[in-house]
Amino acid sequence: MSTPLTARSAVELRRMIGAREISPVELLDACVERIEALNPAVNAMAAKAYGRARLEAKAAETAVLRGEVLGRLHGLPIGIKDLQDTEGILTTFGSPLYSNNVPTRDSAQVALVRAAGAIVVAKTNVPEFGAGANSRNPVWGATGNPFNPALNAGGSSGGSAVALALDMLPLCTGSDTGGSLRIPAAICGVVGFRPSPGLVPMEGRQLGWTPISVLGPMGRNVADTRMLFAAQLGVDSRDPLSRRLDPEAAARSSPVDLSRLRVAWTTDFGQCPVSSEIRGVMRSRMQAMRHLFATVDEFSFDLGQADRCFDVVRAQNFVAKYQDSYERDCSQLGPNIRANYEIGRAMSLADTAWAHAEQTVVFRRFQQIFLDYDIVMAPTTPVTPFPWSQLYLAELEGQTLNNYYHWLALTYVITLVTNPSIALPCGVDDHAMPFGLQVVGRFGGDVELLNISEALEQAFSGINGLGRPLPDAAALTTARPELREIVTDEPAQKWREGR
Repeated sequence: MSTPLTARSAVELRRMIGAREISPVELLDACVERIEALNPAVNAMAAKAYGRARLEAKAAETAVLRGEVLGRLHGLPIGIKDLQDTEGILTTFGSPLYSNNVPTRDSAQVALVRAAGAIVVAKTNVPEFGAGANSRNPVWGATGNPFNPALNAGGSSGGSAVALALDMLPLCTGSDTGGSLRIPAAICGVVGFRPSPGLVPMEGRQLGWTPISVLGPMGRNVADTRMLFAAQLGVDSRDPLSRRLDPEAAARSSPVDLSRLRVAWTTDFGQCPVSSEIRGVMRSRMQAMRHLFATVDEFSFDLGQADRCFDVVRAQNFVAKYQDSYERDCSQLGPNIRANYEIGRAMSLADTAWAHAEQTVVFRRFQQIFLDYDIVMAPTTPVTPFPWSQLYLAELEGQTLNNYYHWLALTYVITLVTNPSIALPCGVDDHAMPFGLQVVGRFGGDVELLNISEALEQAFSGINGLGRPLPDAAALTTARPELREIVTDEPAQKWREGR
């Protein structure tokens, strides 16, 4: 039986378009059909732009037939996270404040992927303003996990992860502050890559010199993910952290001999809340793969006061971004946004100075690990997915967590050190839900980490229990109207229908 078109990798689809084996129009139609069949069960999509996408697919088809030079992503349908401006397509940030917001220009990285030939089919669902790891908001509703739509799909790139896991789209964009790329990728069984700050231009930061938020790619495998990453690279004078990485070097895969790698691993980085179940899964995974490497050591981490440090660094960004909205009418902001702002408002200049000094200490301490090891491995999330109706994890095995995002500590400690990191599918947990392995590379070692990740992915596919799990799409035949409940029926409803 031949592989359905939508299940083929983005790399293969791009090759087929260039070889005139398939048309961009044919591919788009297949993706739209898949979205319309499965999205009612999971609600991964926000605004749809089918009409515009068809016009662009026809133009892409004409370019192929004329023998024109084709971009890296030519003719590939893509989903854009609904935190990123898309010219001519509704961009709500998951907030009623922006339920009628149609930008007049693309964000820098959207412009780059469009210039590379990608066709924007839809926006993907997010938490309100991206705050939290549960993709639910008052405009589009909630996104359900593809393995069980009653459960959390993660966030804030939850819609993107679900769209990929169910083969609705071959590529999707994401962003990551405390784990917004890595967490949904991990619990939906796909790949999410958090690159080093500045490589993918992010001109929207109010605090442009603060590196905790980045944009990055998501895919169903590492090769697809790095192909999108190469198209996202660019220098933009609006982003003070912007720096160059050769797209050809980023796209080019180089073999890695895993048997020469030295691996440090942990269940909790010495301080993160993690369930006993996930600790057990992590230990079993390391036992199953340890024969692949030169050395595998459980490492004792000391990352200082990382929790308090992240609280301050994160909160000052929310103060910078939402002060006007909060002071004007805080009831228009969701509880996560209000909580972040209020944490920041209560802080002093001394708190801010301490946090940046502590982040520097944590950064330098973490880099010392790579004198003796090549990669660091850890779980990506501390628990199996919980119901999406539960806004966040308030306690873990009797421990009350500090705030609504404390359960994200496994990823936000890596955010603080800024090293590139990736969530790789690595089997399932004890509840048959995807388990995502977080792999952290050297400071600035994005290409090296991608090469290692491709080698890991290939090795995992040959080890029982370590390969990528696939959701049962055939079971997702029942629409779940509770996921789609929205407050702002117009204009969201017409965009939901594809305009």
